[in-house]
Amino acid sequence: MASNVVLVTGVGGELGGRLLVRLGNNPDLERVIGVDTAPPPRKVLQRLGHAEFVRADIRNPLIAKVIDSAGVDTVVHCSTTVHPAGPARRTAIKEVNVIGTMRLLAACQRAPRVRKLVVKSTAAVYGAGPRSPAVVTEDSELIPTSSSGYAKDAVEMEGYVRGLARRRPDLTITTTRFTNVIGPDVDTVLARYFALPVVPTVLGYDARLQLLHSSDALAILEKATLEDKPGVFNAGGDGVLTLSQAIRRAGRVELPVPRTMVGTVAKMLRGARVDFSPDQVRLLNYGRVVDTTRLTEVFGYRPRWSTEAAFDDYVTGRGLRPVLDGEQLAGAAGKVLAAVR
Repeated sequence: MASNVVLVTGVGGELGGRLLVRLGNNPDLERVIGVDTAPPPRKVLQRLGHAEFVRADIRNPLIAKVIDSAGVDTVVHCSTTVHPAGPARRTAIKEVNVIGTMRLLAACQRAPRVRKLVVKSTAAVYGAGPRSPAVVTEDSELIPTSSSGYAKDAVEMEGYVRGLARRRPDLTITTTRFTNVIGPDVDTVLARYFALPVVPTVLGYDARLQLLHSSDALAILEKATLEDKPGVFNAGGDGVLTLSQAIRRAGRVELPVPRTMVGTVAKMLRGARVDFSPDQVRLLNYGRVVDTTRLTEVFGYRPRWSTEAAFDDYVTGRGLRPVLDGEQLAGAAGKVLAAVR
């Protein structure tokens, strides 16, 4: 069955907003509704097509009325925050990630017209550590790196999704576990980290990173919305970059610091809105690479951007210029060195 009435959560974000535009300009869809607590950017509102925005909070049980009254048959859950733009209040984000997901899934369970659910998740559910597999598959154990971070939220959220699947076996449920999404317009901790003139790293580590271009992330969500692709799918670009390679490609200067000094450096970088949560630090220590065979062979999509190409597009789109010897470099390096002494 084709989707007719689609509801997209988290349209105030970059990826959710772009998906709303893409679906809103699809003539095969009868109705497209985007919900969030804040409206999308003006550039999104100007290109909505026949899509509409409804100001609604998925943490509120009233979201069930929106779904029921509109006759929604497909729900795309994009409002989870697993790669924030910078330091943020954990309580508010956790409420949206966990409580919001619970309310939304409860509404889906009670709505007989809902037949499909698409969930944007993260590969961070696999954790990152010295004993992690070199390449993780969808069947690998879910081990968040901390008991209170964003990855832990995602593990809880996926647990609720599996519970819904047991209670509503008639639903087509697609869960996409994205590696770190990057692109010219993506604003995350990782994007800001590589934009620093002097990039602090943990001494003795050179993690392998796998990235997903935002255009590929959008295409995957759109395909899952328009076609029935049940299952859990890892999504990441082909190939990897080591942390040191990425820093050089961005024209930045690497500054290795002892692990004991990471907390001090993190405090200094809060002014640049670059946060080092436990999840982020362990990623930069050990890295994470996922197997995407199931995405290619079962889901039917191969990312068009490799990890290397996605990162280069981010560098070009952000207008990052190589850092050379000069006042800017000296000043930035001086601040970092002063902080770690």
